[in-house]
Amino acid sequence: MDAHLEHCRIQNWYPRLSVYSLPTNFVFLMDIEIQALQSGDTDSGIAKSVIDRLASAMSKFPFTRFVGTDLVAPTDTMRFEEKRGAVRSATSAWFFLTKSAKVRNAAANGMVSALCVRPFRRMDSAREFRLFVKDGKLRAMSQYWMTRHYPRLEKVREKYWTLAVDFIDRNFWVLPDPDLVLDVYFTSKDEILVTDLNPFGPPTDPLMLNTWDQDWQNSMGLKLIPHPTAISGDINVSF
Repeated sequence: MDAHLEHCRIQNWYPRLSVYSLPTNFVFLMDIEIQALQSGDTDSGIAKSVIDRLASAMSKFPFTRFVGTDLVAPTDTMRFEEKRGAVRSATSAWFFLTKSAKVRNAAANGMVSALCVRPFRRMDSAREFRLFVKDGKLRAMSQYWMTRHYPRLEKVREKYWTLAVDFIDRNFWVLPDPDLVLDVYFTSKDEILVTDLNPFGPPTDPLMLNTWDQDWQNSMGLKLIPHPTAISGDINVSF
C-alpha cells in the first residue's frame, strides 16, 4: 500500500496526535475476520469473536460510541444518516459495518486492518473543516459539509484561519507526512480536534477548492460556501 495512505491509518497517526484527538481504542483483525467483514457475516463464530472483542473495547467508553475502521467509516449507512453513526452495542456496531459498502469494499481491497472505537460526540457541522497542508504549511482550509451557507462562519473566518495556521505551525513536526489533509473540529472553546487524516491529492475530495490543480506555494485562506445570490428585477426565462 502507498506510504502516504499508510500514514493515514488511525493507529499510525493517533499516537502522534492523541492529545488533539478523541480517545480511541483499537480492535485488530485477523485475515479471516476481515473476510467476514467483507462478506457481511454477522452470525458465524468468527463474527461473534470479533463482536466479543469489540464489546470489550466499547465498554471503556460510556453511553454511545462511534465505530469505524482504520481508513474508512460507515458513513454510507442509514445509521449515519439518522444518528451520525452512534451505536450502543458491539452487535449493532458490527452489523452496520457489514452493511456499509464503503467498509466492505475497503476490506476487499486490503484497506482494513483494525476497528476503531471512539466515544460518540455530536458534532456541529458548522465547526467541521478540512485543512490542506503542503510542505508542513497550512495552505488552504475548507468548510467540510458543503450543504449550506453558514452566516455565522463569516464572523469567525479570520479567527478560525489564524487558529488553524497556529495549530499546524506548532505541530507540523509531529505529522507523519509533510503533505497531508486533516479533518478537524473546532470546539466551543476554540480548541482543535483532529478527527481524520487523508492523503494529499486524489482520491481525497478537495471540497471548496474544487480541484487539486492549485498553486500550493501560496496561502488560499478559508473557503466557505458563499451567501446565496438574490436575483431581483424582471426575469424572463425561455426554454
